[in-house]
Amino acid sequence: MIQQQTNQHINSNERLTQWETELDEKGFITAENELLTAIRHQNNPITLSSMLTVAALSRLNRKNQDSLAQAWLTKALELNPDNRKAKIYFIQYDWKKKKDILDILSFPSIRETDNRTAKKKIAEQYIQICQNFLSEADDHQEDLTEKMNLAEALGNEPLFDQYKKLSDLLTTTIEISGNLLKAAEEYEESIKGVFHTATYYDDIKLHMTSLEEIKKDWQKLFEVEEEFEQPSEKALDQLNEMIGMNVVRKRVNDFYQFLKYQKERKELGFQIKDALSLNMVLTGNPGTGKTTIARLLAKLYHELEVLPRPEVIETDRSQLVGAFVGQTEENVRAVVERAIGGVLFIDEAYSLKREGQSGNDYGQTAVDTLVSLMTGKEYGGKFAVILAGYPDEMRIFLDANPGLRSRFPQSNLIHLPNYSNEELVLIAKSIASENDYILTEEAELEINHRLDQERVDDTFGNARSVRNIVLDAIFKKGSDHPTSNEDILTYTILDKDDFGVEKTESRESPFEKLERLIGLTELKGELETLISFVKMQQFRKEKGLPTVPIQLHSVFTGNPGTGKTTVAKIYAELLRECGMLKRGHLIVASRADFVAGYVGQTAGKTKKKIREALGGVLFIDEAYSLLSQTAGDFGKEVVDTLVDEMTKHNENLVVVLAGYPKEMDQLLESNPGLRSRFKKFFLFPEYSAVELLAIIEIYLGGFQYQISAGAKALLKQSIENNTYKGNGRFATNLSDEMIQAQAMRLMGKAGEEDLLEKAIHIEREDVEKALKKMTL
Repeated sequence: MIQQQTNQHINSNERLTQWETELDEKGFITAENELLTAIRHQNNPITLSSMLTVAALSRLNRKNQDSLAQAWLTKALELNPDNRKAKIYFIQYDWKKKKDILDILSFPSIRETDNRTAKKKIAEQYIQICQNFLSEADDHQEDLTEKMNLAEALGNEPLFDQYKKLSDLLTTTIEISGNLLKAAEEYEESIKGVFHTATYYDDIKLHMTSLEEIKKDWQKLFEVEEEFEQPSEKALDQLNEMIGMNVVRKRVNDFYQFLKYQKERKELGFQIKDALSLNMVLTGNPGTGKTTIARLLAKLYHELEVLPRPEVIETDRSQLVGAFVGQTEENVRAVVERAIGGVLFIDEAYSLKREGQSGNDYGQTAVDTLVSLMTGKEYGGKFAVILAGYPDEMRIFLDANPGLRSRFPQSNLIHLPNYSNEELVLIAKSIASENDYILTEEAELEINHRLDQERVDDTFGNARSVRNIVLDAIFKKGSDHPTSNEDILTYTILDKDDFGVEKTESRESPFEKLERLIGLTELKGELETLISFVKMQQFRKEKGLPTVPIQLHSVFTGNPGTGKTTVAKIYAELLRECGMLKRGHLIVASRADFVAGYVGQTAGKTKKKIREALGGVLFIDEAYSLLSQTAGDFGKEVVDTLVDEMTKHNENLVVVLAGYPKEMDQLLESNPGLRSRFKKFFLFPEYSAVELLAIIEIYLGGFQYQISAGAKALLKQSIENNTYKGNGRFATNLSDEMIQAQAMRLMGKAGEEDLLEKAIHIEREDVEKALKKMTL
C-alpha cells in the first residue's frame, strides 16, 4: 500500500512537471480536464498547491480577469505559503490593497483655546490613534519589503520601484507617527501640571502637517494605474462574440454596412428620398435570442445616429390591448410615446390578433392604432418597431394585416434558427463560467443528452433551457454536498452527477404491463419482436454499424373493447424505454380533434394535435371516420396534412391508426403516401369466454371483491352462450353492474349481520341482476 502511494506520488510529480513545462511554452494547458481530475485526487498539499497554481495561471492566460483562478491561487498559497509562482501572481496586485492603510491616521481638531478637559480628551485620542496605527504598521512594512525583494529577484523593475516607494513612504510615516505619539504623550502630561508649555502643542501641529502631506503623496502612488473608463463595446462586436447566430450575424452585418453607407452618402450631400425601413420582424422559437438581437439593433441604430436613443421599450399584448372601448388606443399611444427616439419591441406580436376573436377583443384595434402612429405626422419615422414571435404564427399574423405588413419589408425579416447541441453546450460552459464553475467532459455529455430529451417540439427553450439545466445543476450541487474546506474543486466543478435527473419511484415496466394483459398472446409476441428489433438497431447505431430503417407507424385493427388503446399506451412507453421516443406519452384523438367547419382551419387544427403528440404516440381511434362521402367534408385535408407532418417529424412522432379491418383498408387506400408509411399491422382478436372471465376477476380483485363459485359458473355459462358486444369494455361494465347489485342487496336489508365479510363477495343473484340489466 505504501509502495503504491509512493508510485502515485512519483507519477503526479512527473505529470506536474510536464504541465509546468507546457504552461511555460504555450501559456496554457491543453488538457485542462485531465489536470482538474488530478487535482481532485491529489492529497499531498505541496503538490496540490502547485497543480492549483498551474490550473489557475492557465485560465488567467486565456482570460485576463478570472475570479475562479484567483480563488485557486489563494487556496494554493494557503496550502503552501512558500509557493513562489502564486506569490509572483499576487505581488502584481497586492500593493493596491495598501491604499487605505493610512486612513486610520485621521485626527480630531486641536485648539489651544480649548479648556483643560477638552485638551486632555483630544490628547488621549491622538495617543490611541497613533498606537493603533503603529501596532499594524510593522506588519505592513514587512509585507511590502518581502514583495519588493521578490519583485527585484524577478527583475520586474517597475513593480520593484512601486513597492520601494510605498515602503519608503511607510517608513517615514511610522517615524513621524512615533514622533507625534511622543509629542501627544508629553502634551497630555503638561496638561496635568499647573503650567504647560505651547512647545508640545506646536510639535503636534508640525507632525500633523507632515502626516497630511505624506497621506497626499501616498494617494498619488495609487494613481499610477488610473482607471480610464472603457468605451462600451460596439453592437457588432457584441453580436460577433455571441455563440452561433452565423446567418443572423451576416444579415445584421449587411444591414449595418448599408446603413453606414447611406449615412456617408447623406454626409456627402446626396439626397435620400426613400430611406431603408428600420422596422424589423424577428422570428424564432423560444430562447433563440430575439430579445437580445432587438437590443443590439437598437444600439446599432444609435451608433449610426439614425435614432437618438439606444433604449428598447419592451411590450406585449397584455400592456397594449384594453378591456373597453378607447382604452386600447390610449395604451398603444402611451407605449409609442415612451419609445420615441428608440425602439418599440413587441414580443409574441401575433397574439394581438387572435384566431376567431370576438367583438370584445380589441387586438385588431391595437394593430390599427400602431400602424396609424407609425405612419402619421406626429410620430412617423421617430421610432422603430421590432416584432417577434414564432415563424408560422408571425407569417399568418402579418398576412392578415396588410397595413402592418407593408411597413416591414421582406429584407427586414430575420429568422433565428434553433441552436445546435454543440452551440448550446458552449453556452452552458459560458453560463457555468459566469458563476465560477467548470464543466467536466462527462458533464458536457450529460448536458448533450438532456438537450436531446428536451428537444421535442417548437416549445424547446434553446438557450433558456440550457440555462435552466445549468442552474438546476448548481442548485443540486449545493443542496447535495455539505460545506467543506478540504477540496476547493468541490465548489468549482460541475460533474455528470450534478446534471442527473432525479428518478421517480420505481414503477411497473411496460413489458410487465404487456405481460399482465389477458389474452393477446400472438400480438404480444409480435410487439416484443418489434421492440427487440428497435433495440438492436439502436445498438448498431451507437456502435457505428449500418442500421435497417425502422417503421414504427402502426395500424391496430379489431372490434371495440379488444384493448387497442391500452396496448397503444404500453407501445408508447416501450418506445420511450428503448430510446426511440423522448416523452413516450399517448395522445388519443378522433375525427372531431382534426376536422374543422371552415376552409383553412382543418390543417391548423391537425397540426396543433400533432404538436401535442410530438415525442410520443398519436392514437387515432376510428380513423376511417376521417373519410366521409359528404360533399365539402375536410377529412381528406386531415389525411394529407397527417402525411406531410409524419414526413416532417420523422422519428419524433409515431402514429397509430385504429378501427375495423375493412374500413381501415379503405382509409389507407385513400392516400398513397399514407399506405406507404404504415408497415406494421396488429390484429386484436375477440376475447374468449375464459379470458373475459379472467378480466372480470382481475377487475373485481382490484377493489377486493371475490366471485363465489355459483356466480362464476353463471358468468361462464352466460358468456359462452351469448355474444356480447364490447368485449373487454363489456367485462368492466358488467363488473360495475355486479358491484352495484351487491350494494343494493346488502344495504337494503336492515341489521344485516356479518356485513364486513359479505361486503367482499359477489353472489349469483348479483350476477343475474347485472346480466339482466346489461342485456336489456
